[in-house]
Amino acid sequence: MTKRMRGNLLLLLTAFIWGVAFVAQSEGMKYVEPFTFTGLRSYLAGIVLLLYLGIRKAFEKRRKNGIPGIAAAKEAENKAAENGKEKNGSVSPLFFGGICCGIVLFTATMLQQTGIKYAPEPGKAGFITALYIVLVPVCGIFAKKRPGMKVWLAVLLASAGMYLLCIADGFTLDRGDGYLLLCAAAFTGHILVVDYFSPKADGVAMSCIQFFVCGILGTAGMLLTEQVQIAQILKAWLPLVYAGVLSGGVGYTLQIVAQKDTEPEVASLLMSLESVFAVLGGLVLLGQTLSIRETVGCVLVFAAVILAQLPKRNGQ
Repeated sequence: MTKRMRGNLLLLLTAFIWGVAFVAQSEGMKYVEPFTFTGLRSYLAGIVLLLYLGIRKAFEKRRKNGIPGIAAAKEAENKAAENGKEKNGSVSPLFFGGICCGIVLFTATMLQQTGIKYAPEPGKAGFITALYIVLVPVCGIFAKKRPGMKVWLAVLLASAGMYLLCIADGFTLDRGDGYLLLCAAAFTGHILVVDYFSPKADGVAMSCIQFFVCGILGTAGMLLTEQVQIAQILKAWLPLVYAGVLSGGVGYTLQIVAQKDTEPEVASLLMSLESVFAVLGGLVLLGQTLSIRETVGCVLVFAAVILAQLPKRNGQ
């Protein structure tokens, strides 16, 4: 399996996790306010990743110590590498990248939670949020990364497919939709920031930092603008655990790790499948049915993703 294929499969798994998480976020908003939900889910994600990093470090240390004659050499090599990094200043991308990713992710998540608070139709919310598939290649133009015609065609197919899938009774904008449009722009920024920093640092460690940044910002907003009720938080424990551990700790870490080997335009298309998985999740878990219109929408989105994975030819 090539690195590119592995990265794409990880992003596909990410989209699945996020698609189901939309239900968790909607349920969570029945009990707690946006800052509270965002802050708590972020701390959960950060703690899970911190535990993983500790376990990983312990296993690596045990593996090195278990090879005679290599432990001392490895330790000296690691110290030399750390000293070199400090001199060259190359450690900073981990912390600076984690802080930048955390600020942008917090902004996107808060806008999404606030949009959900004003109760737009779930399908329309999913469609508006996933508009980052259009914004990412557009931003790429200004970054002097011109997507080929194949990517643009895939974006058009995916946009049409998500419209058929999510919008049933005409397209109108209300207050919640405005927040979700801003959320799509913020998620575009997050994809581009991750694309910049992910090759420069350890993906899991950077994701851990970004979640603690989200948690701190969420806590500040919670204390300043919301009333914290422990009883309500306890009622929202299941949505918080799913959104924090799976959607946050697992999903966003998979995104950072996978984007090292995938172009941002293709990554945005793959992650936009969360809208499709949300509908399919309702089909399987809630016994809902797909209309002909929705089925055509799913087919168009899948076709767009497949088109984006085809080998490049003549730069297109």
